[in-house]
Amino acid sequence: MSGSDDTRLAVAASFIVREFLRVKPGEQLVITADTASDPVAVQALLEAAKVQKARAAVITIPQLPFQGALADPFVAEPLAAAVKSCDVWLDITFPYLAGSKVHADAMAQKRVRCLMFHDLDGAGIARLFAGVDFEKLFDLQEAVDGVVNRSTGKTCRVTNAAGTDVSFTIGRPATKKIRRIDQPGTYTPPGSAVIYPEIDTVRGTVVVDAAFHEYFTLLRSQIRMSVQGRIQEISGGGTELKVMDRALKRAGGGKYGSIIHFSHGFHPAARFHGGSFIESIRACGNDAIGLGIPWWEPGGGENHPDAVVTMQSMWIDGQQIVREGALALPELAALEAKLEPLAA
Repeated sequence: MSGSDDTRLAVAASFIVREFLRVKPGEQLVITADTASDPVAVQALLEAAKVQKARAAVITIPQLPFQGALADPFVAEPLAAAVKSCDVWLDITFPYLAGSKVHADAMAQKRVRCLMFHDLDGAGIARLFAGVDFEKLFDLQEAVDGVVNRSTGKTCRVTNAAGTDVSFTIGRPATKKIRRIDQPGTYTPPGSAVIYPEIDTVRGTVVVDAAFHEYFTLLRSQIRMSVQGRIQEISGGGTELKVMDRALKRAGGGKYGSIIHFSHGFHPAARFHGGSFIESIRACGNDAIGLGIPWWEPGGGENHPDAVVTMQSMWIDGQQIVREGALALPELAALEAKLEPLAA
């Protein structure tokens, strides 16, 4: 990272620890990283915690082969003990720990405030948390989430120029982003709104430009998915098709599962560069589509592959919400127009 990027990362890390997570002096803070994590990012967050007088520690583990519940056989017991006994948990592992038994046990304590960075490096953290006016970003976050939350039971249609055309009934919200993380729970960076469908209602075709199956990759040959409640067929993808097939069957207990979430990214500083899944799904117009079994069903959990659809258009009950990646609903478009990436 350049000197100016180092400065911006320090600003971002300080904001995350002091303002976003409301870390208090003396609180127990744990950073979990793996052997592929960006050490610059880890060091910046550790320094910010030190300045805030938190009692901080870093635990580094071998990179996990799978995410979520599929990671359980590979997670060391000392990590489980550490995250159960902290107040703040910053996770920079990828594949990630969210959805694993270690994560579930920590959340059961009703103590831990957990922020999941997944595969963000230092530059990505700097862009997401110091690359835009955060308060204006969250004004838009709350407005987009509000539109989604008021639309339970309505029909949503998603299309793009590559051939995606899928419709579904919007289900009840299952997660929430908050402006300041001052209560226990698991959170992800702002800049995207998640939409949960009633999974049996999803019908149509999804054309995928990037995928997180066993790793995150841009696809040189797009993958097409046919969905009728469950995923019926996948095609294309070149050599990545076999990996996606394997990941879907692993997550679905031997067969293809369903689409369990859609999303819309609107962070103006986020980049879709192929190096980070968590940043790519926040880039303007990108849609993260979760695949597998919902965590509230037997065999489910945060062990699902994800597909990325780009430059989407979206309608809710016939009203256009997104047009080729940009927010089209007037009240949302006005807030989006106020957001510009900050100069480095």
